Amino acid sequence: MAILFDNDINWESCLQFGTRQFFKEKTTIYQQGTMGDGFYYIHKGLVKVTTTTPIGKERLLNIAIPRQLLGVQAMDRQPHFTTATAVNESILYYFSCEHFQTLIKAQPSILNMFIKTVIHKMHILADKIYLDTLTPEQQLSAILLNICYEFKKYEVPLTQQDLTKCTGLTRITLYKILKQWKEEEIIEMHGKKFLIKKPGELKKLLGKGLI
Repeated sequence: MAILFDNDINWESCLQFGTRQFFKEKTTIYQQGTMGDGFYYIHKGLVKVTTTTPIGKERLLNIAIPRQLLGVQAMDRQPHFTTATAVNESILYYFSCEHFQTLIKAQPSILNMFIKTVIHKMHILADKIYLDTLTPEQQLSAILLNICYEFKKYEVPLTQQDLTKCTGLTRITLYKILKQWKEEEIIEMHGKKFLIKKPGELKKLLGKGLI
């Protein structure tokens, strides 16, 4: 999960250097173990990022939303250690390693953003070791807070259905958690987005040092 983009980066002007790609719902964008040679910018849609354990069990690492980057860990032309799958119909722009050099010349601030993105993604992967032992409430807290951290604001452009598809939690479990948080005024739900009013409460659920 990582965006950490700078406000002065005009991504719309950068898209000309990438290749526009359309992915249908449930389509794999890149697979764990395959070689990387570039990264993706999400223009439209939702993407879930997962990893597969040695015993073949899939683990959710992140939900990526528009204006975020994917696959930056494999820019060194090494195998991807995650799998990215389109949750719904999505439009992404692919930038090869060669494209990246052009981007840096056009938008020098992208390099700083890119470095921060890679670091944050590594933190997320490390945190997943702990997330596997957490309750559904704690896991949902971690996902929402990571999205907010990357997006630099406490407004999450996701619906309950989106969260159900991405997290693997049942609709009943998710409904109960969100209902409780709404009653406690931790969050507000407005159509296709969540507003986190008390991020500190979600952080408390995770325990010191997890996020």
